[in-house]
Amino acid sequence: MALLDRLRRIVSDANVLTEDIDGFVTDWRKRAKGNALCVVRPGNSTEVSAVVKACAAAGVSIVPQGGNTGLVVGSIPDESGTQVLMSLQRMNAVRAIDGDNLTITVEAGCVLQNLQAAAAQAGFLFPLSLGSEGSCTIGGNLSTNAGGTQVVRYGNTRELCLGLEVVTAEGEVMNGLVGLRKDNTGYDLRDVFIGAEGTLGIITAATMKLFPLPAATLTAWAAVPSMDEAVRFLGLAHHHLGPGLTGFEVMNQFSLSLVDKHYPQLRVPLWKETPWCVLLENADSESEAHARSRFEALMEAAMEAGCVTDAVVAESLAQARNLWHIRESITLAQAEEGLNIKHDISIPISAIPEFVRITDAELAAHIPGARFVDFGHLGDGNLHYNVQSPEEQDYREFQRLYEDKINDIVYESVRRFGGSISAEHGVGEMKVDRLPDFKDPVALEMMRRIKRAFDPHNTLNPGRVVRV
Repeated sequence: MALLDRLRRIVSDANVLTEDIDGFVTDWRKRAKGNALCVVRPGNSTEVSAVVKACAAAGVSIVPQGGNTGLVVGSIPDESGTQVLMSLQRMNAVRAIDGDNLTITVEAGCVLQNLQAAAAQAGFLFPLSLGSEGSCTIGGNLSTNAGGTQVVRYGNTRELCLGLEVVTAEGEVMNGLVGLRKDNTGYDLRDVFIGAEGTLGIITAATMKLFPLPAATLTAWAAVPSMDEAVRFLGLAHHHLGPGLTGFEVMNQFSLSLVDKHYPQLRVPLWKETPWCVLLENADSESEAHARSRFEALMEAAMEAGCVTDAVVAESLAQARNLWHIRESITLAQAEEGLNIKHDISIPISAIPEFVRITDAELAAHIPGARFVDFGHLGDGNLHYNVQSPEEQDYREFQRLYEDKINDIVYESVRRFGGSISAEHGVGEMKVDRLPDFKDPVALEMMRRIKRAFDPHNTLNPGRVVRV
């Protein structure tokens, strides 16, 4: 085929794959599998540009992919076998670190954990942290505007980005790798591409913010009697720790029971005696003594107020890492228990307790024995509200019988409480047909206009985020 020959001339034979590509065309949750004309692996933005131009000339659409850790079927091709999957994993270099400007410039295929390590080696903090950080890439993080565990202090990926290098649908390279905090020269095109899931352009590099390493970081695990008290505890944490509060995670008893069941070596604390647990982190810029005194004052106030019934404070870095490992293992434990129906939602923090009560009750009334895996980033209102099949019921049967009903109930409840059906995982293919029911129609039409303007031939990741 002429296109394949042209792609081989651009990136070399070794980087155009037509066989053994299952890992590229199967989504992370193994819920969907596509087929590709080929997988092409460019090594730089010039090659990305040439590949895009070749595909555009041939009328072939492109699906960009980073680490393929997405949860909404947004980074694999469809089943037609006609699309080119562009993997950016070869583009993984750290291009520059500017310590005085507190910035790091990296290529889109740089694995998040490697970016964190490069920043730390230079004496700085890059705060984005996710359960998949050992395999997800910064390009994917930007394309989905990933959140993670430290949004309370540092914001989503969007807030961490100062500039982008992007290849457009016509194959032009937009060089916006600036490290400026202030630049009022018209439309902020950077923010158009962040969160667009590769539908408007292909992010090839980014300039990201760095932060000073904290003088001390303390981590605690607390038992709380209800979601209402977890919200009260969060308010106390903001009051006592201020900007030092970097993470505030909540986990229900069933989610932790799965970790205890499938990973007993992790030794989950306190979960048997309480319906909810909270994991929180305090990063202090002064000293460990200062951090500990503020932490102790918070815990004393929380226990006096009845928000916390028991708590464990990590006494070492290893203990802190283990507590975070427990939290990050919930998703893996769910997979060990069997596939489940996931929801990545956001709700105003004040409304989360009532949302959980009402939605749990409505689902339980329709699906006796359904099990609820409720956990997430309470500090920014992002809840991973997942429904596990009743024990002994085959998941595929459960999915066939109940998935649409479960989604209807959860999403309608989200609407009732003024929330969003996608907090940090994106829209992808899974939610694209739901979006018109939840997005303001004027905003949705503006999104369609932007897509048509940036990608008039619908070449880039078609059928994802918004249909045109």
